[in-house]
This record gives sequence, structure tokens and C-alpha cells, in this order.
Amino acid sequence: MKLSRPMSLFLVAFGVWSWVIWPTFLKNIWKDPRSFSDGPTPFFTVHLVLVIVSLVLGTVIGVLGVRGFLATRRR
Repeated sequence: MKLSRPMSLFLVAFGVWSWVIWPTFLKNIWKDPRSFSDGPTPFFTVHLVLVIVSLVLGTVIGVLGVRGFLATRRR
């Protein structure tokens, strides 16, 4: 499958956006009083898993975008 240049740039932007938004979200969750009570609460654990999955998917999508963009330059 070949990606167009605009679609590749969109995927790169999505990957960057993920790395801007999710660490900030995690910092806010970390400060929330519901996050810790004699250790991490289920509230914190669920949000931590959400952040990790989102960062992994954002990274994969961003890498696909970079590879697609580089492939359009080689043609």
C-alpha cells in the first residue's frame, strides 16, 4: 500500500500530537487525589494503561507516516 504525501504528514502529525498530549494527561492524573491511596488506585492504573497504549499506537502511526513520507520522496 502506498500512502500519499498529505496522508503521511497527517500520520506524522498524529504521532507527534500523541507525544504532546498523553504525557501531559499522565502528569495531571498523577496529581489527582484519586490516583493514590496506600499505592496506586484502579483509577490511576486504568489511566496509566490508557496512556501507555496511546503512546505505543501514536509511535507506530508516526513511524508509518515517516516511512510513507520518505517513500514519496524516493519516487
